[in-house]
Amino acid sequence: MSVANQQKADARFIAIKILARVLQNGESLSTAIPKEIQNLDERERPLMQALVYGVLRWRWQLESILSKYIKKPLKAKDLDIKIILMLGAFQLLWMRTPDYAAVDAAVNSSLKIKKKWAKALINAILRQLIRDREEINYKENLEAEYSHPLWMIESIKKDWPDHWQQILTQANEAAPMTLRIDTRQTSLADYMQLLNEVELDASTVAEVPAALVLSQAADVFRLPGFEEGKVSVQDAAAQCAALLLKLEPGQKVLDACAAPGGKTAHILQTEPSLQVDAVDISESRLERVEENLQRLNLQANLIAADISQADDWWQGELYDRILLDAPCSASGVIRRHPDIKSLRRESDISELVATQKEILDSVWQMLKPGGLMLYATCSVFRAENEQQMQQFLARTNDAEEIKIEAGWGCEQKVGRQILTGEQQMDGFYYALIKKAG
Repeated sequence: MSVANQQKADARFIAIKILARVLQNGESLSTAIPKEIQNLDERERPLMQALVYGVLRWRWQLESILSKYIKKPLKAKDLDIKIILMLGAFQLLWMRTPDYAAVDAAVNSSLKIKKKWAKALINAILRQLIRDREEINYKENLEAEYSHPLWMIESIKKDWPDHWQQILTQANEAAPMTLRIDTRQTSLADYMQLLNEVELDASTVAEVPAALVLSQAADVFRLPGFEEGKVSVQDAAAQCAALLLKLEPGQKVLDACAAPGGKTAHILQTEPSLQVDAVDISESRLERVEENLQRLNLQANLIAADISQADDWWQGELYDRILLDAPCSASGVIRRHPDIKSLRRESDISELVATQKEILDSVWQMLKPGGLMLYATCSVFRAENEQQMQQFLARTNDAEEIKIEAGWGCEQKVGRQILTGEQQMDGFYYALIKKAG
């Protein structure tokens, strides 16, 4: 599927290309969208994003519905036709697109990708869908009802028997846009007034003192003082990290797995005199950290390295505080990244747990006696969270849990878990560990 003429690239066509990158090539939206978006007029970008995110969010429901109409399974090389059908069905069932426009756009898309043979098929299926719209069963099975892969549904149900439906339902909701105010520059009340002046409404988050949740998402450049560093975009759950570290002036801090740098910046805004080493395995992602810090007029020592291979980068000086924002399934941020449901595999979890264990044992050696390590994930799976930390404490003689007392989340045997959507937050886990001495 190539764009022969940039003028012909519309939101639906670019959406097909992005969805093919995700579903066929296994690319994330964070890499797929930048590769295609330059071919699209800025005015078309909101529609493209609504289509892409909508199809990935409701994929399993869409596939269940369309399976009734696709009599002969499409070949693997015709994934683009399946994507066109899902886009058409999404517009007909979820969006306010007029029926004729949704059908015509889908049919024309088949011509743009040089598959004229599919024109009649697409037309027939979508027109039948219109006729059957009132009788469609959206909840034919668990995958369709909750629009998640079955393995993920079963894992969440096992881990959270009293909350699994809430977690899955919230994961399908669009996440709010949450801001982090630099309270060195302005107060929350003053910044809310600035927002009112540009006709943006916001609400505070209990026990997260720098957080404001916008009632409606807005372009960052519409946010007062964004370019001067007064405000950043960061979920309230992620903002808890800097608060839990109990930072003190002049401390040496390790931010392990630091990219894209939101927590690094918040740590430095909380206590500017800190010496912060921000380590990440990806050089390109560290460039984003650098960009964020420059906008906020903050400085950290950025190190591109595998955090678990201490000999390759660590100079031997112990840290007062360590934030380990561990690589994880990201099952707690699906509402922001619906591609996770399509990209993540059940077998990934055991591999991630093993990686987390390796990193935990490595960075623990870098912590001063009496120092604190905060273990964090954006996951709701117990294997990556509570169970991981139970095992760490069992094998680590000089490690002691510091109970997190907070009005957010729920206390676990070790650590504290925020479930997706609680207080409008992403799903996050935190455990605070002190080193004896």
